[in-house]
Amino acid sequence: MLSIDSNIFRNVLGRFATGVTVVTGYFDGGLPVGVTVNAFSSLSLDPPLVLFCLDRSTGSLDAFVNGNGFALNMLGKNQQHLSDIFASRKEDRFSGIDYETWNSGAPILSGCLANLECSLEAVHEGGDHLIIVGRVEKLMQADEGRPLLYYQGRYAHIDKLD
Repeated sequence: MLSIDSNIFRNVLGRFATGVTVVTGYFDGGLPVGVTVNAFSSLSLDPPLVLFCLDRSTGSLDAFVNGNGFALNMLGKNQQHLSDIFASRKEDRFSGIDYETWNSGAPILSGCLANLECSLEAVHEGGDHLIIVGRVEKLMQADEGRPLLYYQGRYAHIDKLD
């Protein structure tokens, strides 16, 4: 079996631009949790399914794999500060953050390009990550805006749409 150097593999994968999302949920007792994720994808139109991947060492992992639902908040280019907050080890990531809750109770971040509220559909093994599949139950989108992107280990933006 061919051995792949993990640093080289990470650099190669960095050549693929991804959108930046914050996945939110809550622990039993109502404590909100959130983490920045760029491993996100649509999966199915019928039924409406999406997926995201979390490292098994993520502190809030249990809230997503055993909770009652979660939200995926697609960030716009002016929301890099939210990505930074939810990627940090900051204890109270929701301090001063505007959000509302819908049916699941997961925080829906304000001002995003889109928000998807999901029920848990499935969890799959994926090496050092778990693949979490959600069924979209409710959604909302902004009328306009540009996405916050991540490319080669840095934030990026789309300057022009053809």
